[in-house]
Amino acid sequence: MKKVSVLLALMLALTAVAAAPAAATAVIPTELPRNETLYFAGQQWGTVLSWNIFGSNQNNSLVIGGAAASREIYFETLYMWNDLDGQLYPLLADGQPEWNAEGTAVTIKINPAAHFNNGEPVTANDVAAVWNAHVKYQTGTGINGSTYISEVTAIDDATVEFKAALNDKGKPVNPLEVPNQLCQLRITSAAWIEALDAKANGDADTFKNDPAYDIVASGPYAGGYYTDETKIVLARDDSYWGVALWGKLPAPKYLAHILYADNAAGRAALEAGEVDVSQQFNSDVEKMWLEKGLPISTYIDEPPYQLGLVQPSAIYNYNIPVLNELAVRKAIAIAVDYDQINANAMTHQSATFDQIPRSLFNTTEGQQAVYDHDAVKDLQWAGKDIEGAKKLLDEAGIVDSDGDGWREYNGEKISLNAVCPNGWSDWQASMEVVAATGKEIGIEITTFYPEAGEFYAVFQNPDQTQYAIYMQSIGGSGPTYPWNSVRAAMSGEFIGQQNNGSGNWGQYVNPRIDEIITAIPQTTDEAELKALYTEAVQIYLTDIPSFQLMYRPSLFHTVNESVWTNYPEEGDEHGYPPNDCTDGYGIGALYDLELVNP
Repeated sequence: MKKVSVLLALMLALTAVAAAPAAATAVIPTELPRNETLYFAGQQWGTVLSWNIFGSNQNNSLVIGGAAASREIYFETLYMWNDLDGQLYPLLADGQPEWNAEGTAVTIKINPAAHFNNGEPVTANDVAAVWNAHVKYQTGTGINGSTYISEVTAIDDATVEFKAALNDKGKPVNPLEVPNQLCQLRITSAAWIEALDAKANGDADTFKNDPAYDIVASGPYAGGYYTDETKIVLARDDSYWGVALWGKLPAPKYLAHILYADNAAGRAALEAGEVDVSQQFNSDVEKMWLEKGLPISTYIDEPPYQLGLVQPSAIYNYNIPVLNELAVRKAIAIAVDYDQINANAMTHQSATFDQIPRSLFNTTEGQQAVYDHDAVKDLQWAGKDIEGAKKLLDEAGIVDSDGDGWREYNGEKISLNAVCPNGWSDWQASMEVVAATGKEIGIEITTFYPEAGEFYAVFQNPDQTQYAIYMQSIGGSGPTYPWNSVRAAMSGEFIGQQNNGSGNWGQYVNPRIDEIITAIPQTTDEAELKALYTEAVQIYLTDIPSFQLMYRPSLFHTVNESVWTNYPEEGDEHGYPPNDCTDGYGIGALYDLELVNP
């Protein structure tokens, strides 16, 4: 506690929502009571720059974070996404969304109890105003979302309608993207937007770059905030409307995040009991309780300890001629020692490919159920098949003809690189295993670790030949998944696309997979849908445009129970996902936390 107390003793005064009346603004003490404060690590790195939900460089992950399961502690969305069951749970919405008969529009009722931290009610007009501002000022949400949503309208104060953008057949372009916005669109007040709009005088940069210190929010910790170069603290709004939904206020009065220099510092604080919830990769996490006897636990008691929602993968660059050879792609993929990656890179915090055979999907039951496992069984591999890889290459005529130990292609030694960002230790450990695999099968593979900025600038260029095999994550969770996993892995829409951050970075081409990607969102028959997903997996495992190296959580969830207990655990009665008590339906965990020593 000593380190945390020294840091918190430096607090001066509350930097609060300027537009909120005093009654709605909590007073944050200079030293936080430990039995009222939940401490985080790994959510926030560096000083907060902005509270503006329309910005692009807020560096405010603790508040403006999350993916499909958006962070709900400060700003709120209409619905909360649950990674465990793949369902939407009402938050600002009152009840489930109602689609019209044609499936082209959905109406949502607003919870009549919902209000902002300034006491004003949340209305349908606020939802419409947020959407229209995103579109008007061409934020990322506005640019991407308007492809799928044509209009958001307040029918009355209590009812908002989302209209889907339609294709040339009068069908929604992608009906999966509409519910995606229902659990991602963070809501602030129309009045606040109107004031900022007037201040910006129509200038998009001014609008998006305003720090928004006075922004209005409806979340349980929108009672006030303090931030400086060492920390961020959020205060509970004790007039939070959600008591009507949850039956009580969340247990901690304050949420705090010390800005640690690196993972090592965050881990030390976790072990010392200065951090309650750690969202960072802690290697050999089980040693904290098995060897050190600390009251630390993960969502799952045994390996893989965490819930694997994404799949960091090795992407093949089809601009490299030799990687157009299936024998080469398959040989490398089946020869990799994935158990070594699991042990060295993930320290067993990943399900193995024996436990969850490779497909295109994450480890949750919902995604694993979308395809026919028996139909693809003969195409799956667990790895370390060195002899099988050599045989493939020999049969393809890709051999070592000059006796130097390296195979040639078109008369030249095959020389590839395996690339990921510098400093990403678990990814680098994975690339080292891929490179070692090359030596065992006679293909020279060297590792290269550029800085992250350079890495992303290069591999998002569709014409690049600098990187041959490089890492990027495929898959995830949310209303657009698992369809979006197929799209990210193989969609032709990304061919030739500059600054491509969305998928198919290797430029794989297959007209049939594009037909499948188009068909899946329009298919409602479960048998037909399963057949489409199964065919997609068959194509992926046959052509191997990339291959998964591991399963990885979207959020690491490791907790110290010396102060607070009753966190989510696999199979418990609450059913909250391991989202660090902050994201989507996982925020429900805050209401069930209990003090170890009340």
